[in-house]
Amino acid sequence: MFQRICLVHYHEIGLKGHNRSSFELRLLKNVEAMLEGYPVVTVRKISGRVCVFIREETDYAVACEIADKLACVPGVARVSSGYKTERDIEEIGRAAVDAMSEAGEFESFKVAARRSHTDFEIDSMQMNQLVGSLLCDAFPEKKVKMKDPDLKVCVEVVQSSAYVYARSVPGVGGLPVGSSGRVMCLLSSGIDSPVATWRLARRGAVCIGVHFSGRPQTSSTSEYLVDDIAHVLERTGCIARVYVVPFGDYQREIAGSVPPGLRVIMYRRLMFKVAQALAAREKAGALVTGESLGQVASQTLENIGATDAAVSMPVFRPLIGTDKQEIIAQAQKLGTFEISSQDAPDCCTLFMPRSPETHAKLACVLEAEAPLPIDEWVAEIVEHAEVRDYRCPAYKPPKTRAAKGGSR
Repeated sequence: MFQRICLVHYHEIGLKGHNRSSFELRLLKNVEAMLEGYPVVTVRKISGRVCVFIREETDYAVACEIADKLACVPGVARVSSGYKTERDIEEIGRAAVDAMSEAGEFESFKVAARRSHTDFEIDSMQMNQLVGSLLCDAFPEKKVKMKDPDLKVCVEVVQSSAYVYARSVPGVGGLPVGSSGRVMCLLSSGIDSPVATWRLARRGAVCIGVHFSGRPQTSSTSEYLVDDIAHVLERTGCIARVYVVPFGDYQREIAGSVPPGLRVIMYRRLMFKVAQALAAREKAGALVTGESLGQVASQTLENIGATDAAVSMPVFRPLIGTDKQEIIAQAQKLGTFEISSQDAPDCCTLFMPRSPETHAKLACVLEAEAPLPIDEWVAEIVEHAEVRDYRCPAYKPPKTRAAKGGSR
């Protein structure tokens, strides 16, 4: 009986230079945290891999569940389920038979063996032949096919052990969360912003959300949906915290004070200013939105420019060149689409004008905004922002006075 393992392969991290070890350590810690509650003995780094050692007598279905969970963690390029053995060719062969017998339906296979040290007397070519011969004897009905086989049985002899696996699943790639700083994400209950948030997490950023609720002018339904969305992102450590901002009264004030066509831009400028203030509290380096160029009136080049002028920090728009069908497909894969498809009144639909301006001039925007007590509003909103915390192993709360609200 061999010990089950999951080998976590990474690609982009392997291209790093002198700081590669810090990326590897961050990935290892994220993997450990994501596997809490699973039958795992330990997680260690071995020869350019992260290896998860699974408790004895764990069945194949649970091992596959662990691998599938890991495949969704940012920074993971591929996850392989298999066995750890001694550096003995007979044991390696028996483990290969076990791995192949669990691999499901296939007609053809090949063996891909490699050794990382020459102190193991059998070279890669010989291992291919010896293990392949054992597998041919054990599975006489299966064909050996060197190019594009249905199944590849891999053998890696590294350090003091050998690792044998046949089942591999692709990961999401990218960089481990916590390796690229922090960002503040404007997170609605819609389809786009959760995808934008996930994309930044996949690039290694710790994502902190801010949700602008229409409360008290609307119900708090959108807040519950955002909480559900955050719990989906939380499964793989892709969100750390969400600030909930009751925004309806401020929208009402704006709607009664500025030309109707500029309302949406004014709403968004105030949102950006609040998000920037919260970003300063969290030491985040950029804002993130789910905007796609030309998708709605506020997302024209002119209106984006007028909104961005409200803040001094970078604004990232990972979906800017993506169409709606592509975003929907990503949301479905991510698991947020069904949640986002539910109707919920929120600040995006509150006090909307019939004909919003699509080509706003910044001078006109500033003139209309000048009489409004924007700085007072920002301070007031930030003071009353409510906090919901989520499980993100790379996140440490700022050492400042906490906002109102609590962890959920």
